[in-house]
Amino acid sequence: MDAVTGASVQDEPAVRIAKDQLKAIIERIERLEEEKKTISDDIREVYAEAKGNGYDVKALQTIVRMRKQDANERAEAETILETYMQALGML
Repeated sequence: MDAVTGASVQDEPAVRIAKDQLKAIIERIERLEEEKKTISDDIREVYAEAKGNGYDVKALQTIVRMRKQDANERAEAETILETYMQALGML
């Protein structure tokens, strides 16, 4: 018997399958996290390239974020922003 886990040295088949499945899940997550980091680095490089070509990175990020929204959601957000700006005397 294992002093740490209390399990026998020879795990039952169901326990072994669960361990293998857990290990596979963790390894998939780790691979995806690495891919996510690579993609994030690639995106950062594209923004740096755009900045080098004279584009405003904040404006590009805003446009990308806005394009993810559906038209109604975007219109609502713009209306609220305009209302707030008017209330603060910014328009």
